[in-house]
Parts: sequence; C-alpha cells; structure tokens
Amino acid sequence: MKIIFHHLFLLSTLVTLFSCKEKTTTSGESNDNIVTDIHSYAKPEKAVVKHLSLELKADFEIKKLSGTATYQIEVKDGADSISLDTKGLDIQQVTVDGKNTPFSLGKEDPWLGQALSIPVSHGSKNLVIAYSTRPTAEALQWLVPSQTAGKQHPYLFTQGEAILTRTWIPIQDSPGIRLTYDAKITVPADLMAVMSAVSPQEKNKDGVYTFKMDQPIPAYLIALAIGDISFKSIGKRTGVYTEQVLLDAAVYEFADMEKLVETAESLYGPYQWERYDVIVLPPSFPFGGMENPRLTFATPTIIAGDRSLIALIAHELAHSWSGNLVTNATWNDFWLNEGFTVYFERRIIEALYDKSYSDMLAVLGLQDLKGEMEDLPVDDTHLYLNLAGRNPDDGMTGVAYEKGALFLTMLEQKAGREKFDAFLRKYFADHKFQSMTTQKFLTYLDENLIKPNQLTVNVDEWVYKPGLPDSIPVFKAERFIKVDAQVAAFMNGRKAGSLETKEWSTLEWLHFIKALPDSLAEADMTDLDQAFKFTASNNSEIKDAWFKLAIYQGYGAKIMPEIRSFLVNVGRRKFLTPLYTALVEKGMTKDARSIFEEAKPNYHSIATGTIQALLDKAN
Repeated sequence: MKIIFHHLFLLSTLVTLFSCKEKTTTSGESNDNIVTDIHSYAKPEKAVVKHLSLELKADFEIKKLSGTATYQIEVKDGADSISLDTKGLDIQQVTVDGKNTPFSLGKEDPWLGQALSIPVSHGSKNLVIAYSTRPTAEALQWLVPSQTAGKQHPYLFTQGEAILTRTWIPIQDSPGIRLTYDAKITVPADLMAVMSAVSPQEKNKDGVYTFKMDQPIPAYLIALAIGDISFKSIGKRTGVYTEQVLLDAAVYEFADMEKLVETAESLYGPYQWERYDVIVLPPSFPFGGMENPRLTFATPTIIAGDRSLIALIAHELAHSWSGNLVTNATWNDFWLNEGFTVYFERRIIEALYDKSYSDMLAVLGLQDLKGEMEDLPVDDTHLYLNLAGRNPDDGMTGVAYEKGALFLTMLEQKAGREKFDAFLRKYFADHKFQSMTTQKFLTYLDENLIKPNQLTVNVDEWVYKPGLPDSIPVFKAERFIKVDAQVAAFMNGRKAGSLETKEWSTLEWLHFIKALPDSLAEADMTDLDQAFKFTASNNSEIKDAWFKLAIYQGYGAKIMPEIRSFLVNVGRRKFLTPLYTALVEKGMTKDARSIFEEAKPNYHSIATGTIQALLDKAN
C-alpha cells in the first residue's frame, strides 16, 4: 500500500510493554525472535502453520467460497492445541492427521473475530479444515457485471491487509508469521482466477486453476482475483492482467515496468519473486495498490493515458523488498513497511527519471503529511504505534508513509548516500523472508550504520515522539517555483488560459491546485475550469484535488453531478475520504449521505467503514 511511520513511547522500557515483546516465535525466524501480536489469536510459540493448501470453489450466485484448507503444522513440545484466527467463517469439520477432531470458537471481538482452537499433540503434522465464507466477508468483494469495466461478467477480489484474511481463510493472521502456500481454485468456466503466486496467463476450459507460492509470506499477502481477466506481457518477467477492455490502456501505461524492476535491483539487490505482474482491478478497489507478491493489485485510477502516475507502481514494486521480503512483525511496526517503501519508491523514480520529479513527490508528500497530522490524535503521529484495542487499519495513515520516509532520508543525508545504500542492501540481505520489529531494526541501525559512522541521530525523537522533529530534510522542488509564479500571476488578475503551463506533469498540476487560496470567486473557479478542463479531466488525482478545492470554495454545488459521479464510481479511499470530509465541513452533509447511499454498493468494506464512521461523527 503506501508509506507512513508510526509511534509510541518515550522510554525503551515502556516500549517493551506493548506489542513488540520479544517473546513469541515467528515462522521464518529462530525461536528467540518470537513476537507477541496483539491483533492475532495465534500462539506460534506453541504451534505454527508452515504451509497451507487451499482447495476452494467460488459460487457467484450465493457469494461464497467453500472447500478445504489443509495445513502442515509444527507443534512445539508440551503444546496441546493450535490457535487460528477466524472472522465470520462457517467451520464444518476439522481433522488432525486424518482423524475427526473437536474444535472450539472463542468469544467474538469486533476487530479480531474469534479464535479457532484445535487440539493437537507434539507429533501432529497435518490439519484439514472444511469451511465456507459468508457473503458479508470483509476481505471479499463480489461484484455484479455492471460494476466491472466490461459489464458482462461478475468479479471477485480479496483484500487481506491488515487483518481481513481471517474472513476468508482460517489462518494465523499475523504479519510476523510466514508460510508457503498452494491452491486449487474452481471458478465459472468463462472466468479466470489469479493469485499472489505462480499464476496462469490464459483461461482454461474447465475453470480449475492451480497456484504455488514457494517463498514464505505473511497471511495478509495471500490474495485472489476472479473475473473476465486477460494477460499481456510487457517484459521478460513483467506483464499486466485486467479486463480485456482495459488491457491495451494498461499495457501502455505500465510500459516502463521492466525498467522499474531493473532499477530497483540496481539499488537494493536481486528481486526475489521471479515475476512482477500487475492486475488492474475494478474501480471499487479501496487502495491505489496492494503489494501482493508477484502480483500487485492496482486501482484503474492510475490509468491516466500519459504514464504520469507510474510512481504508484514504483511504490508497490518497492514493497517486494520492504514489506514482502522484510515484513513488519506487528501492525504497531507498520512504518517499517511503508516508510521504507516511500523512500525506496522515490529513489527508483529518481534513478529512472530524474531528481526533479522525485523532489516534487517529496514536497507534495510533506504537504499532505502536515495537513493530515493536524487532524490526527497526537499519539498517532509517532512512528511506532500502540494500537491495542483498535483496528490496525487506524494506524495506516500518512505518518507511517511520509514521516517514515523522512526519517530514512535524514539518515541518508547524515551518512551519505553511498554508505546508506550499502546499509540498506545489507539489511534486506540479512533479513530476507523474516519479520522485523521496531526495536530490532533500531538495534541493527545502531550497530550497522550509526556507530560505525559515528553519526549523531535523534532516533527516539523520530520514532517514539509525536509530530515532526526539527531535523526534517528540506526538499527544493525547482519545478514548483515556476508553478508558484503562475499561481501568483493568476491571483494578480491574469486569465487562466494565458498562464504558462505547457508540459506540466500531474505533480505540477496538483501543486498548482493545492497552492490556490481559499478565497477564489466563482468567476475565478469558472475561468480555471474552462481553461484547464479540471472537472472533465481523465486524471483521477487532478480531479480529486480539484473537486476538494471546489467544495471548499463554494463551487461544488455548480459541479455536484460530476462530484457525485466520481464518488459513486471510484472506490479508492484516498480520494473518497477528503471529498466526503469537505462536504461535511462545508455543511453539505445531506449531499454526502445521499451520495454515500448510492455509492455504498460499489465500495469495498474497508472504504465503507471509513466513510460510515466519518458520516456518523457528523450527526
């Protein structure tokens, strides 16, 4: 997904009291590296899943997946049960080593679901669970044909991050527990299935698809999509899946994917996942992208027709190192995924294109972070977080992404790029296919970068204290200086059509819109819209920024049909949240509720939950 550094405590003794206790084991690490995850019922120090085999059938009529999950398990000496995470699953039968076995479901928690406890012994090796999902499973979005691009066939996709995989698979749903998997998925004959694994590149006649993921991954990265999907290759190890009507546009948009992979490898070491493909999903997908290994899930809103939003693909690719290869051990450590990835994304963009472009990304990111921090609880502006008793999705703010990236940029500037790059290459090599806590990373940082180079770094202030330190890096986006000059010219009476905007990128247009004051007259807004066609733009980033400005300027009522259409047809939470917030803050809550009621069937549960909570607060 994106980049954000999180929070918590001032003293290291307090840090150890929360979810980074070095106490529970994680698959893929030694028993000395076990971490307690407050968002999972799993007890990997007692029994842990090593491999999962799924055999499921997708029924679009009743909106259910049903079948079996077979687990290879490792039971530690003295353990008498294994615990898995479930939420809203119908468990029909459990067998251990071929024998029917009783099971129990614990008390239901609104965020965590229920613990599934199964008796085992030290010699137990094999566990089979027969089960089915429910139509309301939060990870699954079942779409009718009218909600797809092709309008002819239904569609299903999953979204597991942070703790939603448990709503479609009984699983040890912790980022600190890694497993390999294979799957056999049966779908209607006219559809195709793909997963975050070795996937087919064309449909078969019987609708049965098999998958294999040999690299150990956490449960949130197990992903499935089923639809009228086609594939086209871009490079020797890259390609695009999507509905046929979008395929050519997606291939054009992502033409540089192979170069992105090569550039990333040149920075931080070999790509460990064989292929890097992207699937462009229907517009209800709630994120810009999701870094499912081998197969990034992406929103169609990044297809702008001019390859201007490729930074999102660079971001998801960067997760192949930070997040997928080395994973945050708990959701309190989320910044270790996203902060690294934003930093890495911008390094890829700088190397492939130029520094002026990556500097613009950094400036816009810092602007957005400062604005978001004004509305966050102070404790949520730490990098290391305390999410006890909360939905971990609450921690997925811009702090983990942007403050995390700023921290790493500061370290790069202190150490010098050559030494910092060597440190990161060693970090990924030393910890590949492992999980990482904040404490463990900071110890590694101290031993491998700070002490050897005698750096003076205020680590505690960055990681465990709120807000932004005084030592944040300064970025000079030279191209924005020219944009600011055009904003000034417009505010001094120059007509929009005479401004010097030729060859501006999406980032320059975004800076232009965000730099406009809150006091524009309707005539000014009309002039801008007529000159630059913002309301009719095919670029969702520009459209979203313009609609937000329009609502706050009082111009929103004039273009409300277009705003409504955008909010109904786009499910990306990044766009939805600021626009619904603007409507509420401008006293247009009635419009917001009306739009939400129309749009809700098109939104994933993740987006629905966010917008519903926002509107509930407006009561």
